[in-house]
Amino acid sequence: MTATSSPDTGRHVALLLPSHAGGGVTRAFLQLANGLSSRGHRVEFVLCRAIGPYLEKVSSDIPIVELTPEFGLRARQRALSLSPDAWREMLRPILLAPSAAPVLPYIASLAQYLDSSRPDVVLSGKTHTNLLSIWARRMASQHPRVVVSERTHLSAELETSNKWRWRYLAPLIGKLYRAADAITAVSNGVSDDLAETTGLPRESIQTIYNPVARPEIYQSAELQIDHPWFAKGEPPVVLAVGRLTEQKQYPVLLEAFAQLRQRREARLLILGEGKERKRLTARVHELGLDASVSLLGFAKNPYAYMAQAAVFVLASAWEGLPGVLIEALVCGCPVVSSDCPSGPREILEAGRYGELVPVGDVEALSAAIERSLVQPPDRQFLRMRGAEFSLDAALDAYSKVLFPG
Repeated sequence: MTATSSPDTGRHVALLLPSHAGGGVTRAFLQLANGLSSRGHRVEFVLCRAIGPYLEKVSSDIPIVELTPEFGLRARQRALSLSPDAWREMLRPILLAPSAAPVLPYIASLAQYLDSSRPDVVLSGKTHTNLLSIWARRMASQHPRVVVSERTHLSAELETSNKWRWRYLAPLIGKLYRAADAITAVSNGVSDDLAETTGLPRESIQTIYNPVARPEIYQSAELQIDHPWFAKGEPPVVLAVGRLTEQKQYPVLLEAFAQLRQRREARLLILGEGKERKRLTARVHELGLDASVSLLGFAKNPYAYMAQAAVFVLASAWEGLPGVLIEALVCGCPVVSSDCPSGPREILEAGRYGELVPVGDVEALSAAIERSLVQPPDRQFLRMRGAEFSLDAALDAYSKVLFPG
């Protein structure tokens, strides 16, 4: 476990994540880290693995602590010893699972960090690191405040995961989250689903929207794009941004775009990387869309694309609070989204700020994209909505749960 020094000002906050891999959770925590630091708090990122494309975006004023794993059965035994009253709930997802949850080996290292660095509060993101923070505090001699943050539609994650242990995780979450000092979720839909799925009292879960609208988005959106599809006189560009995973339902988007191309000229640009790249590339070829669809990969500045695209599309099967949808609004890009659980309906206010279509409905998605191309909404109207998801609003809300009293 390694860390650099930091001045001890304000409260000491540890932000716990598995890594700095790409995704909305990491982006949101980066903004929280910067915001809390700017308000005079001492902030550290604590990562199970110090990897990922967002590492370079961490301010030099914010130390990065990398935990050290322990291997073998000891991690599972340690988790059981720290929560003997939950052995039934741990049996299938932890003790008998074919492979250990990837955060389990970090319990002892995180406990050591809590004792040596003595943070006032730990804010964790993602389900497994939420459990990790609770176990580690039980092992440590220091007992900081622990706030867990659920950031996805849990029931959908459990139902669709190909990992055996995930299918049986809900009772354990319901048992251990009660030991946290506060439980937050990124949308009302996520809060409702978390309570229903785990049996936690709904009133124990507080919704706090992610910080999305921030100065650097506006600045980055104004930069030029070195891509021929955005040259003057070219067909309109439909944009999607996100990991290439089954959750994002890119095959549905490709089918919808193929239907759109039968009616009008357009191009589809997808920013993101993931395990579905090969399958999606093959599907693009099967649909005869090689010349009009590009899987461009990870982009450091997706906001310039959002600012110049004709329409942004989110076709997901489920979300938590899709930050890319808010970012598109911040950039003034017309949006079309699946009406998936959870987040899009809240963000778009039931369709006021962008069209909502049923999950998986190819025809409805294609028609909504076309309507947005033909009659786009006022871009300033969209920017005003995006601006409501500000860093200051998120920081004010998080401060109340991180530093009560």
